Amino acid sequence: MAYCRIDELTADEEPLFEGIYQAAVSYMEQAGIAGPEAGTPRRGQYDLCVNALVLDSWDRRGAVSEARSGHTMTDNVSFRHLLNQLKLTEPADPLDTGP
Repeated sequence: MAYCRIDELTADEEPLFEGIYQAAVSYMEQAGIAGPEAGTPRRGQYDLCVNALVLDSWDRRGAVSEARSGHTMTDNVSFRHLLNQLKLTEPADPLDTGP
């Protein structure tokens, strides 16, 4: 929550925030990036990506469209670079018998 600069969530916000966090972790898994071991540099990169996804979803909750909200959707270049780096360096699955 510190990354999102949230001091305290209301009772109504807690389940929403938890759902956003779980969606971010799921996104990383579906992108082919497993949660790395704690205390590694790779874990720091992974956590930054998850945090960026959570913050983006939290900030955009309730936004319907640019025309109605006045908010322009933009790509987070730092996030994209971290995500690409993690995907390119994902350890191979030892059970993978492909070419």
